[in-house]
Order: sequence, then structure tokens, then C-alpha cells
Amino acid sequence: MRNKYIDLINQTFDFPQEEFDVNAQGELSFHGLDLSELLETHGTPLKITYLPKISENIQKTKAWFQNAFEKYNYQGQYFYSYCTKSSHFKHVLDEALENNIHIETSSAFDINIVNALLESKKINKDTFVICNGFKREQYINNISDLINNKHKNCIPIIDNYEELSLLEEQIDEDFQVGIRIASEEEPKFEFYTSRLGIGYKNIVPFYKRQIEHNPKVKLKMLHFFINTGIKDNAYYWNELHKCLKVYTSLKKICPELDSLNIGGGFPIKTSLGFEYDYEYMIDEIVYQIHTVCNDAKVEVPHIFTEFGSFTVGESGANFYKVLYQKQQNDRELWNMIDSSFITTLPDTWAINKRFILLPINRWNDNYERVLLGGLTCDSDDYYNSEQHSNAVYLPVYHSEKPLYIGFFNTGAYQESIGGLGGLQHCLIPQPKQLIIQKDKEGKLTTTVFREKQTHQEFLKILGYEN
Repeated sequence: MRNKYIDLINQTFDFPQEEFDVNAQGELSFHGLDLSELLETHGTPLKITYLPKISENIQKTKAWFQNAFEKYNYQGQYFYSYCTKSSHFKHVLDEALENNIHIETSSAFDINIVNALLESKKINKDTFVICNGFKREQYINNISDLINNKHKNCIPIIDNYEELSLLEEQIDEDFQVGIRIASEEEPKFEFYTSRLGIGYKNIVPFYKRQIEHNPKVKLKMLHFFINTGIKDNAYYWNELHKCLKVYTSLKKICPELDSLNIGGGFPIKTSLGFEYDYEYMIDEIVYQIHTVCNDAKVEVPHIFTEFGSFTVGESGANFYKVLYQKQQNDRELWNMIDSSFITTLPDTWAINKRFILLPINRWNDNYERVLLGGLTCDSDDYYNSEQHSNAVYLPVYHSEKPLYIGFFNTGAYQESIGGLGGLQHCLIPQPKQLIIQKDKEGKLTTTVFREKQTHQEFLKILGYEN
């Protein structure tokens, strides 16, 4: 009878996969990393960032767009921008910017990061800085300062009717802007139209009223983003065509308009059974833009994207040890981990997000169905379903044989949502964090980014220590 954990995986998925493999001892590797050795050295809980995956995804995307441009003789350029809110960490930006990309910002302090990158020469004044989001006073001031310092490729994306006049008051000379389309949401949503941007039917009147005869402002970009991401379904293609109708209408009266920003929205791998044809989707998007513009007899736009999760998500992984198993009734076994899902993987309980979950060791042992519980005294601190089977299966718990587990592709949003370095629910400490990168010879190096959070850090935040 084939009832080992490795048998379950082999019967359910194509395995091994590009980033995962298992050795004869039943130990998992990730991008060639010996995870058992890593955990033996650094302990758990542990968070890693595998930086080479960031560059890999950027370069793949650039190649896919280049192939589509050549296929359709597309006469525009492609600009890969990184959505910084996915992960603001310096090591992430440093790795991403090695690939000659651009930046999308969301708030005032993002511009402070941009200034730091300019000072360190990680970017220059030719780098596009796409400024999204609802802009309060400090964000307006910071954007204006950047443009006043001759960063002509800073493009504020107008989110509401008031923003343009606020920017004009602060900016000393001519500048370029974009307009964000308020896309219509899928029927299952609780609201019909995105709160971000300006409605389809209002964009051309807004341009004519506030930009067309304004000698100080040039409209460079139309910004389009779908909340549910880039998917091969009727809803996405319908919204894209509505966007292109607005673009071609604007282009006929606004020759300066030369760019279309299709935002982010590429999914990342959340299961060993994940399937998504990135190359096909890029090919089809380029084809649709090319066809609609040719039919309307207008020049095709440069294409910008703002991939965030796709850029950094698959670089991250979290590791835990199963401390104990509790049997609460005849059916439910609870494997208790040595950390908290609420604090280290907040998306698992906040939006029911699923990550790839695999044991690190004991793949040659029998398996059982379990629930995973975190350390906090909160009923929501648990993880109990996987996309492929609606259950968690792990090697059978033995108190004498430690079991380690990993959640993979956790590199986007989790630290900022969880509040790295701050207070955590029930004062559960943040785990130790490692950065793994390749040196100039291609050898992997590991550095400690942050040690495990201490009780002194908590006490200082809470006011018990100076």
C-alpha cells in the first residue's frame, strides 16, 4: 500500500517541480537550498527571502513582452515597474533594480524611499516613478518636490478631480500626469465601481476641462487596473476593451498621450497544481491593444506594468516546527506550530489566502489529515485547508521525531501587514529573517537580516522601558 507522504504528492501532482525536490532521506529542497540544514543552523520559526527569484521573474516577463512585440511588430516600448507596497525592503528593491526597471508608489513615505534610492544611485532621473493612490497633503508635497528637483519621469496618476490643481500649486514648471480609470468590478463584488480613479465616461470631459488647454500639464498615461487581477475571462477582456476605447478617444485629441499602464495582477503559485499561461496572457494583451489601436488608426501606446506580488511573492518562505499534537474530538487533530499565523502570515486569516504548504522532512513517513494551530489565544489563529484537497495532510506526528513545515511564496505583503518589528498579537515575536542571494560567482550566500524579536523590544514599544 502506497501511504507515505511522498506517495500522496506523487499521486496528486507532477513532482518534483522547478523549485522543489526531495532527496532519498525524505528532505525537501527549495531552489536547491538544503532546508533541513538551514533549519538546523538557524532554528524555527524562520523567514527567508531568496532574492534570485525576483530577477528571474522580471527577466521572464521582459522576454515574454519582447516576444509578443516582435510577433505583432508592435511599435511601442515595454516598461516593467515594481509595486513597492508589496515589499519595501531595501534588499528587495536592490535586487529588483538590478534589472533596469521602474517604480510605482502608493503613499508619501514611498517618495522618501525614492530619494534614498536616488542618493545611492540605485535609480536615476530617467527612472519612471509612477505615483498612484489617493494623495493627501504630504504625498502631494513629496511628489512636487521630486518633480521640482528635475525628476521629469515622475508621473502622478490622477485619482480624483482635486489632485491636479493641488499639484499645480506646488510644482514650479511643466509636468506630466496620468489618469486612473475607475474600473467596474465583477458582479460578485459588494460595490459596482472601484473607489480608485475616475469613471470611464468622465475621463474625456475631465481632460477637456482641466488639461487640454493647460500649458503646464501634459497627459502622458492612462492607467488601468482590475482588482481581481489579469485573468483569461470575459470580464477582464471586456474591461480592457472599455479601457482601450477611452485610450483611442483620448489619443485622437491628445497627441502627448503615449502610454498605457495595465497595472499589476499576475497571480503567483499557491499550489503544486497551479497553472497559468503567463506568456499567452501577455501575447493576447499585446494583440488586443495592437488590434484596437490599428482599427482606430492611432499609434499604439508604450505599455507599463506594475507587478508587485509577482515580482517578490515567490521569493519568500516561512518555516515552523510542530510542537505538539492535540486531539480535540474523534475527527480533529491539531498540530500546534511554534509561532502564529495571525502575526507571520496575516493573509491566511484576513483574506483566507492559501500558500504552498509542505513538510521539510519525513516525506518517507505515513501521513494524516490535520489542522494547524498558532500560538495565540485567538480562535482565528489556524490554517486548515489546501487548495488541491481542502485539507492539510502531513506526515504522522511523533513526539520523538520532530516535524518541520514550510509555507512557500510568502514574500509579498506579509511583513508590512503583520507589522514587522512592532507589536504582535499576544506578544508572539517575529521570527528570525534571512536573506539568500547569489554572489558574483553564482554561489549562494546567507545573511541574517533580522534576529528574532525580543521581549525588550516589546517592552520598549509598550512604554515599560526607555
